[in-house]
Amino acid sequence: MHSAADALDSLRRLSETPSVLQLAAAFASAGFELALVGGPVRDAFLGRTVNDLDFTTNATPDEILAIVVPISDTHWDIGRQFGTIGARIAGETVEITTYRVDQYDGETRKPEVAFGLNLEDDLARRDFTVNAMAVRLPELLLVDPFGGIEDLVAKRLQAPSSPAISFDEDPLRMMRAARFVSQLGFELTEETEWAMAERATSISKISAERVNDELCKLLKTDAPRAGIQLLCRTGVAELVLPEIPALKLEVDEHHHHKDVFEHSLTVLDQAIELEKSRHPDAEPDLTLRIAALMHDIGKPATRKLEPGGVVSFHHHDLVGSKLVAKRLKALRFDKDTTVNVARLVELHLRFFGYTEGAWTDSAVRRYVRDAGDQLERLHILTRADVTTRNKRKADRLSFAYDDLEARIAVLAEAEEMAAVRPDLNGEEIMAILGIGPSRVIGEAYDYLLNVRLDEGPLAREDATVRLLTWWEQRQSV
Repeated sequence: MHSAADALDSLRRLSETPSVLQLAAAFASAGFELALVGGPVRDAFLGRTVNDLDFTTNATPDEILAIVVPISDTHWDIGRQFGTIGARIAGETVEITTYRVDQYDGETRKPEVAFGLNLEDDLARRDFTVNAMAVRLPELLLVDPFGGIEDLVAKRLQAPSSPAISFDEDPLRMMRAARFVSQLGFELTEETEWAMAERATSISKISAERVNDELCKLLKTDAPRAGIQLLCRTGVAELVLPEIPALKLEVDEHHHHKDVFEHSLTVLDQAIELEKSRHPDAEPDLTLRIAALMHDIGKPATRKLEPGGVVSFHHHDLVGSKLVAKRLKALRFDKDTTVNVARLVELHLRFFGYTEGAWTDSAVRRYVRDAGDQLERLHILTRADVTTRNKRKADRLSFAYDDLEARIAVLAEAEEMAAVRPDLNGEEIMAILGIGPSRVIGEAYDYLLNVRLDEGPLAREDATVRLLTWWEQRQSV
């Protein structure tokens, strides 16, 4: 955490940005209160980058609009029923919300919105004390009625009021707790974690879309492990991602295998490290991170205790691919993410055959073709999946994958393998065979694609000969 002087300096610089200066002056001129609230205040004290500017005021939504419209480039009132007006001022996006004192019915997370009269009551409804701080503008006066600063120093998460009441009011706060544990490196108080465990099943009241949103934010943090462990420890994951706690397989006294749950978290850690090292300026790769976390979820369903203390998980890659697609659909992930994660889970074991014997160029081409546009993610996932403590074995696998990537690069440069196509297109196939569009043309296309994968590119004349030979053989059958 920043020192008090550094935090004050951060807040002062923030208050002097054009958007904040204009807003503070406009609200003061109109006779209304204005305060920077929540995340921006917390992050200023932590020395983190402030990305969102959230304000609260005693002005009503109509009064906010009257103040904001003259000084904004654009504005929107999609959250007007909740008292929130959004605007773009001096190139920055801001949200201003009327003081609220929400009432929850205990059945859904949608509050009955009631506008409040003072800042302190508004802060009381916030999820955690570290988010229940505000800075009055323009005077830069800190308002911290619930000890948020003390909790920031202690790296502690707790609700402004009773955690039981807080989670009862809005069960989504349990997902937010997991996210903040990972994002901020904080820990829940014992009372807060206990309340979360007691109310874990209430997460089922939350829509899949809202759970999805918080889960994605958690996985995009630099260190999601701690948040995932919290969700599993409290039982929330049993309803959100039941396949993950299921990885904690019972250990038979006569059969031993690595801890699949711990292995999966380690693969996630390593995938994030590789992602950052290979693409340091890129946004967090959600697809890769989901695949890393869930790549082995087919193991519980395929575990078999063999004679001699051996444990097998035959076809867990294929089973896992189907399970992950089912789970992501239930969580309302988009189609591309669902398909891509399932594909990565299906292919994550393919490389390990490479160390058992030399692959032909044909096998390398098929590996690339099957991975398609997920090849770079598959590179990272496969490398991250090596968690052995045996340094000799780890080095052998790393060198083997270095070799595979080098061969892929050489073949790609020689053949433009990333876009492998048959040496004859569909129209050319139809012209040579003298037939129109039909299933046969698709079969011919697949045949020529396999020839290309097995043998590399052919001259047009050679491809024509191979096509006609295939056609004659097919007709004679």
